[in-house]
Amino acid sequence: MSRPAASSPSGRPWSTSNPPSRTPSCRSASTLQGSGPTSSTSTGRSPQTMADLLLDRIDRTAAYDPDSVFDQFVEWAGGRGLSLYPAQEEAIIEIVSGANLILSTPTGTGKSLVAIGAHFAALAQGKRTYYTAPIKALVSEKFFALVEIFGAENVGMVTGDSSVNADAPIICCTAEILANLALRHGEDAPVDQVVMDEFHFYSDPERGWAWQVPLLTLPRVQFILMSATLGDVDWLAKDLTKRNSRETAVVTGVDRPVPLHYSYVTTPVHETVEDLLGTAQAPIYIVHFSQLAALERAQALTSVKIASREQRDEIAEAIGDFRFTTNFGRTLSRLIRSGIGVHHAGMLPKYRRLVEQLAQQGLLKVICGTDTLGVGINVPIRTVLLTALTKFDGTKMRQLSAREFHQIAGRAGRAGYDTAGTVIVQAPEHETENARLLSKAGDDPKKIKKIVRKRAPDGFVSWGEASFQRLVAAQPETLTSSMQISHAMVLNVIGRGGKPFDELRALIENNHEPRPRQRELARQALAIYRTLRTAEIVQQSPDGAITLTVDLQQNFALNQPLSPFALAVFDLLQPADPSTSSGTAVQTSPTYALDLISVLEATLDDPRPVLSAQQHMARGEAIAAMKSEGIEYEQRMELLEEITWPKPLDELLDAAFQTYRASQPWVGDFELSPKSVVRDLYERAMTFNDFIGFYKLNRSEGLVLRYLSDAYKAARQTIPDEAKTEELLDLIEWLGELVRQVDSSLLDEWEQLINPAAAPDVAAPVLPPTPHHVTSNIRAFRILVRNELFRRVQLAALEDYEQLGELDAAAGFDADAWGDAMDAYFEAHNNLGTGGDARSSAMLIVEEGAQQWTVRQIFDDPAGDHDWGISATIDLAESNEAGVAVVRVTGVGML
Repeated sequence: MSRPAASSPSGRPWSTSNPPSRTPSCRSASTLQGSGPTSSTSTGRSPQTMADLLLDRIDRTAAYDPDSVFDQFVEWAGGRGLSLYPAQEEAIIEIVSGANLILSTPTGTGKSLVAIGAHFAALAQGKRTYYTAPIKALVSEKFFALVEIFGAENVGMVTGDSSVNADAPIICCTAEILANLALRHGEDAPVDQVVMDEFHFYSDPERGWAWQVPLLTLPRVQFILMSATLGDVDWLAKDLTKRNSRETAVVTGVDRPVPLHYSYVTTPVHETVEDLLGTAQAPIYIVHFSQLAALERAQALTSVKIASREQRDEIAEAIGDFRFTTNFGRTLSRLIRSGIGVHHAGMLPKYRRLVEQLAQQGLLKVICGTDTLGVGINVPIRTVLLTALTKFDGTKMRQLSAREFHQIAGRAGRAGYDTAGTVIVQAPEHETENARLLSKAGDDPKKIKKIVRKRAPDGFVSWGEASFQRLVAAQPETLTSSMQISHAMVLNVIGRGGKPFDELRALIENNHEPRPRQRELARQALAIYRTLRTAEIVQQSPDGAITLTVDLQQNFALNQPLSPFALAVFDLLQPADPSTSSGTAVQTSPTYALDLISVLEATLDDPRPVLSAQQHMARGEAIAAMKSEGIEYEQRMELLEEITWPKPLDELLDAAFQTYRASQPWVGDFELSPKSVVRDLYERAMTFNDFIGFYKLNRSEGLVLRYLSDAYKAARQTIPDEAKTEELLDLIEWLGELVRQVDSSLLDEWEQLINPAAAPDVAAPVLPPTPHHVTSNIRAFRILVRNELFRRVQLAALEDYEQLGELDAAAGFDADAWGDAMDAYFEAHNNLGTGGDARSSAMLIVEEGAQQWTVRQIFDDPAGDHDWGISATIDLAESNEAGVAVVRVTGVGML
């Protein structure tokens, strides 16, 4: 295929050329030393000035000269106050000379600066370079960092759900994006250089194929593979050279610029922390392997004096008017003001960033978190304290691997901050207790003999000081192949044209798997091909040529791969066009808007904690119902297995999916998963905090919000405009505003990607911003108001006056007042409706004032009289402050 001909800084087109010859005159690494973190804040220049500085060093008229490129890059780094470590010099010399590079050096040795040098060398040759990372958050972080250095017009990003400046000469993406591009285009892919960060993910059982595929299918590409924990890579270096005929340099075995000191302690954790604080070894990151354990540890440490009065005042001043709006946020606020941070993947992004930024300012002495720091958080950590050497891997408890241990330990000690780092492993609790008893007994043999030693708890996976010493001495395990074959991979190769059988055979027979596994992959590929033939997705001509009979949508195997299926189902749900019917249009279902949301939810990744909580609640309600019906225990347990979380449109979606898969077999690589999270939140008329509290999801706030954010973006991007009714538009606006008011950063970043040049200065240490006023989006605010009133209708229908009292007691309408009012209603009517008609906009009368709204929520009574309802006021200023509609009930009764 032809390659894109975008212009380059040198004036040449972005194209693949032969790699430059190894230039003997390129110097060997000198004794230049790195100094400090690679932050742009040290220069005082604006991002655009720094971008101009680097790009202006490319000679747009001269032929490519490795020596000159190297010199220019070193001068640029020096202009930012950075001198290169010997390993960095060696690595960049190899890159500018055209060699592959495997960079396996400890954390803190400046791999990011080497990656920038690689991109600079590619730009100098008019080549296109790809940077890959394992998670979208890291891809986004690198995107903004490279925009700062190379300019917005030269950097793009593709993550599946975001595509910005996709024709740029530098592309940041996930490994799967690059792998699918490589499969679809093979050696003709518009890629000249690949920088793969965190390359140890090559061994990941689920995703490792994406790190291997580019190595197998891009023979003209220069590869730079980077990680702190790769283990023995000699085999990989030889394999790379064999595949792309470039020399492969290995830079490894480098001493850390900040040495680590290891120790194993049997003192209780709080004593260990006090000792570290007293010997100036903070900041301390205390590593746990569950979110609950991290939070419990943080709360337990409030009994230890972490911060002085002056330090607490400084923290309070730095926090300012930051909004801790959720239940977990209020707990975090108390902890942070004591000098203790919490950090784990289940937190809202704004809370994690707050902890990181306060730590960067030196205000948090202790952070309790999970091993999420193993994939990198940008905070100075002097001491890493591991509370265990075992973790649950989703199947069983097991000891940490050497790679996992060194990934975590490597975060201790930061260049430019510390002269040394400390890694401490806390002994198991039973060993710590036994050490305490022995210490108490002293040297008295009789007392020692009487000690009843505490035994390890049942199921304990044994570890101790010997395990610790073994891990410290061990090198990371050698990478192991995790190659897979899927429908999407086969379709991508066939869609490329040429000789797909030969390409697939090469992919299967020349990968890094052992021969038995390769034969298994070959059988899988053959079975997939036969499925595609049967479905008439591919055809084979008499001369043996294999072609596709359908056009694959762009990026069909990437993020949200089932979006095309969702589009097909939308057609089943849309009302008919009156102009094509017999004169009577098919009526839209009263749940049409929510049904479209349910279709989208079935294509999104499962938020497991939410679904587990919903299933747990559903089963609890079912058991109570079955007991009241007198169903025996054995039968109850049997029936209970059939109860799961809510699955709207389950039968319709399953039937449609089977039909769709017959014509698009590649969707068999993915699972359709009906669920109700957005719909449940909306139908229960809850706020985000209500929903979190209802299902007890405090430790998963971040996961829930990311899911809601994904659902909002999917609704915005996937549902065609012609399918968006007014009710659906209201629902989408409500969802977006709900996400923004909880944590605007998820949507702010998504919208910044559309216009990266307008992104804020990423170097500025600014706390997460306060979201805009909730009343500024009137359409969404009306839905928030409607939901608040309708939730009261639902509770009134259930006669749950206690909860109604909790909502409205502050306004003077307590449980007794609600009970009295509703007693009068139920004397006149048998029940109170809560269906679609009851929550429609027609049942809410709103008088919009400048400072206050007056509202009347009409009850849907069985007689249809509509003569009862709730009267309330909405204070706009208070609503803006709270980020939700603040309702004050003034009366419940007849109109």
